[in-house]
Amino acid sequence: MKTSKKKLKFTDLLQESLWFVKLRPVAWFGYCLFVGAVLVLGKISLAAGIFAAVSCLFVGVGIAKYIDMKATSEHPVGFYWAINKSLPLAVLAASSIVACWFVFMLVASLISGEYYKIGEFFFHWELTPHNLHRETAREVFSWIYSYANVTLIFVLLMLTTFAGWFSHPLMLFKNARWSEAKEQSDRTVAKNQSALYKMLGFVFFEAVLCTTITPLLTPVLYMLVSTLMYVSYKSVFETDDQA
Repeated sequence: MKTSKKKLKFTDLLQESLWFVKLRPVAWFGYCLFVGAVLVLGKISLAAGIFAAVSCLFVGVGIAKYIDMKATSEHPVGFYWAINKSLPLAVLAASSIVACWFVFMLVASLISGEYYKIGEFFFHWELTPHNLHRETAREVFSWIYSYANVTLIFVLLMLTTFAGWFSHPLMLFKNARWSEAKEQSDRTVAKNQSALYKMLGFVFFEAVLCTTITPLLTPVLYMLVSTLMYVSYKSVFETDDQA
């Protein structure tokens, strides 16, 4: 599996990701709106919300691929191709994250004696007039999307410490096995630690901001992270293919 010898730079990755917005603004922002609507599920079922959030994050990588091929390839693919291509692996990743989250929550609930939280993880209707009656719209969306930003940070920590930053796109676009993808990802991350750590620091900072100050940008942050995942993968693993 060929890789580019050029080292990644965080500024280049961010600029190229923002360039994707200009390529297909309707697709990019349309998907952001879809993510924003789906994330409301977390206030009905935390398990369903986490599952939907993680699925949207990884399907977004396929959307970024669709935008790229639509603009640069002689054989562009359709929007539904991106969905169908990305969804099975996204569902698998989302299920794994939900399972991990449930185990942590289960242990915490058993230790604290708050057994009711086990059932509430799967269903807890919070969209009540009392909860929605807040002073500003910012406070409402901060309450709705707070779990989504925590989920995003959790997923990124899992990717960087266990699964591998490049593992998902390698499995998605190169049909690599997980062990092979993780090994290749670890080698690539080791060569580009500075750029990737700066990128993760930027995303973590933005996630904190979205939790408190700019909650309406949470869906945008999800799509931006998906685009960053694709752009960083493309910069390393597809540069030689396009040469």
